Amino acid sequence: MPPARKPKLDTTGAEWLSAKQEDGSPGDVQIAFVDGYIAMRDGRFPDGPVLVFTPAEWQAFVLGAQDGEFDLT
Repeated sequence: MPPARKPKLDTTGAEWLSAKQEDGSPGDVQIAFVDGYIAMRDGRFPDGPVLVFTPAEWQAFVLGAQDGEFDLT
């Protein structure tokens, strides 16, 4: 059975959050919580594409990042 398709979220009024960089400026990766999903975008290009995660996918992504799964070294 193919995975269910995620909806195209309306992020027009979303509150985008980002971590602060060492110099206090906002980070480039932004996330927003919209209609039970987690949206992620590149803050340098706010009109660009948005990745959409289910809560379970987001949890797996965060745990993988914390575990170093995406480290380039």
